[in-house]
Amino acid sequence: MPRTVVLVFGVVLVFAVVSAVLLRLMPGPLTDTDYLVAGSVATGVSLLVLFLGLIGVRSSDTFFRKRKKR
Repeated sequence: MPRTVVLVFGVVLVFAVVSAVLLRLMPGPLTDTDYLVAGSVATGVSLLVLFLGLIGVRSSDTFFRKRKKR
């Protein structure tokens, strides 16, 4: 359970940092579309971090498993 909580807080932190950096880098004045783009990119990066974090938590046979010999 603690790993899951740390992963969730990490993903929320990544979302906040990426969105803040993108909004800081965009030239002003910001429009609604700029906020939409920053949120979309931050969501994509957060989902990528979540995916990689879940792969790291699981064992090495996440995608491939050896078949049992008959």
